[in-house]
Amino acid sequence: MHEREWRLLQTQHEHYEFAALAIKLVAVACFAFGARGLLPLLLVLWLQEAILKTFQARLGVRLARVEQMLREGSGVAMQLHSEWSIARPRGLGLLREYALSACRPTVAFPYLVLLILAGLSA
Repeated sequence: MHEREWRLLQTQHEHYEFAALAIKLVAVACFAFGARGLLPLLLVLWLQEAILKTFQARLGVRLARVEQMLREGSGVAMQLHSEWSIARPRGLGLLREYALSACRPTVAFPYLVLLILAGLSA
């Protein structure tokens, strides 16, 4: 059962990566075609990717736990939401989690560059 859960989580983890790339490509396209309201739009896309990457990180935590259970031959499978709801941050803690995700270099790029370029061209 752990093997099945690992495969499902790993597939979802990779899908999140492709979705994050799609958001980045939308941001670049909006910049390239001079979308109206570009600065707020870039900020919204950046935040959206940060939220997505936070969700992906939660899957990563469970993936690591499942891998540990596979090594040890222990634990209970299919507990992603149960484990997450116990440790889920609330209010400001959740916003902090999103902000930290947004500050990761792999998330912040290309938004910072696009925001600087948009600011220089304004």
